[in-house]
Amino acid sequence: MEKLEEKCAVFGIWGSGDAARQTYFGLFSLQHRGQEQSGIVSSDGEQMISYKGTGLVSQVYTEDAIQSLKGTMAIGHNRYATSRGGGEDHAQPVVCGIATTPSGISNLPNVAFAHNGNLPSTKKLEEFLNSKGVKIENFSDSEMMANSIDVFMKEGKDIVEAIKSAYPLWTGAFSCVALSGTSLVAFRDPCGIRPLVMGKRKNINGDEIVFASETCALIVVGAEFEREVLPGEMVIVNEKGIASVTLAPANPKFDIFEFVYFARHDSDLLGKSVYEVRKNFGKMLAKEFKIEADIVVPVPETAVPAALGYSQASGIPFEMALSKNRYINRTFIEPTQADIEQKLKMKFLPLVETLRGKRVIVVDDSIVRGNTSRQIVKMFFDAGATEVHLMSSSPKVMFPDFYGINTPKQADLIASQKTTKEICEYVGATSVSYLSVDGMVEATGIPRSSLSLSGFTGEYPIDILERKNEVTYDVPKQ
Repeated sequence: MEKLEEKCAVFGIWGSGDAARQTYFGLFSLQHRGQEQSGIVSSDGEQMISYKGTGLVSQVYTEDAIQSLKGTMAIGHNRYATSRGGGEDHAQPVVCGIATTPSGISNLPNVAFAHNGNLPSTKKLEEFLNSKGVKIENFSDSEMMANSIDVFMKEGKDIVEAIKSAYPLWTGAFSCVALSGTSLVAFRDPCGIRPLVMGKRKNINGDEIVFASETCALIVVGAEFEREVLPGEMVIVNEKGIASVTLAPANPKFDIFEFVYFARHDSDLLGKSVYEVRKNFGKMLAKEFKIEADIVVPVPETAVPAALGYSQASGIPFEMALSKNRYINRTFIEPTQADIEQKLKMKFLPLVETLRGKRVIVVDDSIVRGNTSRQIVKMFFDAGATEVHLMSSSPKVMFPDFYGINTPKQADLIASQKTTKEICEYVGATSVSYLSVDGMVEATGIPRSSLSLSGFTGEYPIDILERKNEVTYDVPKQ
């Protein structure tokens, strides 16, 4: 598939007698946010234990591994590489110093750190680390962030003061969790580009505090949602209780693509149900584009609520006429001779009896390169559809992302190169329609001023500095 990929998921828990196991469950529920690597670091206050691997959460951890991760606090991370390398050496959480592994014991390192997001510019951070004699060759942005905290801790600061000191060095999007000694901390960039929530889990000894990228992970571990970690805020949890520190004035600019595609539909973001917002996208599409058709069909899975919303608003029957193989996920065994069309057939199969002789509206959450859309349209016509109207429940993706989404280069984004008419001709559809930016924002019920629309408008709320030369605003107007 040509879908955009989210960079990471983070999870943290404090005060649990089974911290690593709960972290495993949390990471499992956040698998959609990162599918290349996974890692957990636990701590009992005397030593940190680290376990990382390549693959899906269910592939990385064994029962022996979970049992080896002793301690009452832990952080975890799922990764999809977008910054400086995808090797296992870059798996997170990043540990500064040598942590215990299941096969060896060491002293307690200064910090373990996990990051969701991306720093478009690391120039200031690199200059700082170089000045301190830290070797940063082949470091990811996350590894540089962790090491900047470590530098200040080696100078005698505790983790809170170290993060305060390092924070101005970080230019970009970050929602993070970190462990040090007996403290768990969670913090966000001033714009809050990526989500981060806090919950409480009851046990007989008192409350366990949980942090996660999405509320769906809280539900899985039996924690109740408390609140979001605010943009520019750091929350500290230790034996003294819970404390909050403002690291920078908040300038909320939440990435709307979390609603469009990345978040699980059973999560809440900014107090809004992702499922209901996606249904609203479909209802808004029906308001903006009135097309005569026989059935509305989603491209599974994320477009299902939008297609349902379109069906309800238009009165056109909803049909699951594109079947998804539920056992196809990210795999490290690729068919060596299979072409793009064959791979797509492994993932999707049209229901011929439902499509034959029908005028079909196909709803997808976005159109990125256009290659997958082209193959899906062909599948529907081959199955006997008489018309195929392709609809995107988001606007045209015309600009690259620099905040933690693995977007193609701008030249590979079809909407940055072709008009809607040309896209329609390329994918072979009867028509192609995109939800408007205004319609998308209205469907969320969130003020436009509180959202980042960078992939759709090219307006970057956090300065992308030297990456500006990767963006052109000379894009088709229609």
